[in-house]
Amino acid sequence: MRALLFAAFATLALVGSAYADPLSTVSSVEVKLSPELQKKATAEYGVKEVDRLAGELKKDVERELQRTGVLAGGKIELTLVDARPNRPTFKQLGDRPGLSFESFSTGGAAIEGRAITVDGVVTPIRYDWYENDIRQARMSGTWSDAYIAFDRFAYKLGRGATYARR
Repeated sequence: MRALLFAAFATLALVGSAYADPLSTVSSVEVKLSPELQKKATAEYGVKEVDRLAGELKKDVERELQRTGVLAGGKIELTLVDARPNRPTFKQLGDRPGLSFESFSTGGAAIEGRAITVDGVVTPIRYDWYENDIRQARMSGTWSDAYIAFDRFAYKLGRGATYARR
């Protein structure tokens, strides 16, 4: 009797989990770096850190589009055009011994790309945000303003403010 009851619950759990998994609302989100930012990454910021930024942008956009369902089944192709850190990166600290991690500045990011709907309509996307008040940067991490730019971009994209068609 216990074995039969266990088998029934196991079957329900497997079937129920298949229905509980949400379907992806976006077929793909692709993020690449602009040639200028790739050069900056190699020469100044560090390739690993900039690649991590691109991954964060992709994750933020996927999260918001999944949450809102905008562009269901479509494709987003983004290019991280520029990113400025609030504090020196590890590569910058290593390259310039006199530089301190306590140094801070305003940061931000610029993003361009296009959204492609299921029926093939292409809409260009452009967004940038840079902090303009140095007082906000004192308590920031290395890429805090870039992350804020990504969050704001993803939020607006998910609500149709950056992308006009739903």
